[in-house]
Amino acid sequence: MSALPIQPAPHLMAMGSSDLAEVLAIEQRAYAVPWSYGNFLDSIAAAYEAFVLRDGDGVLLGYFLAMKGVDEIHLLNITVAPEWQGQGLARRLLDEVCHLGRARGCSQLWLEVRVSNLRARAVYARYGFAEVGLRRGYYPADPAVPGGREDAVLMSLAVSA
Repeated sequence: MSALPIQPAPHLMAMGSSDLAEVLAIEQRAYAVPWSYGNFLDSIAAAYEAFVLRDGDGVLLGYFLAMKGVDEIHLLNITVAPEWQGQGLARRLLDEVCHLGRARGCSQLWLEVRVSNLRARAVYARYGFAEVGLRRGYYPADPAVPGGREDAVLMSLAVSA
């Protein structure tokens, strides 16, 4: 899908509980097995890094949630609304996650991605992530996929300055 450029430039802001209805609507459109409202609410309550990206009119374009560890940051969820994909917004969100990691003294960014999510794996590889492992049975399976669980590729990126 080719959408018009986003004007004015998108801006990032902290995700709050008032954003969750819109976030959940995108999550449900983007994934066969979406996060629940409770997953998002718990992440906000735990003070994870949770941000939304909105255009100048306030339209929600995407979001991410990340958890800081001792010297690393773990990307838990990053999503661009399906109708806005392919415009570099995932890169913009990844830039922000890396910036947060560096600002918090982290040296490494970690994430898991479904083995079947070839598009996301390609985005991460172009960004510089390396595939460093496999987590067997990590994700609940897409209801259309037999077998119950799906493996995750573990990916890592150095983020220190």
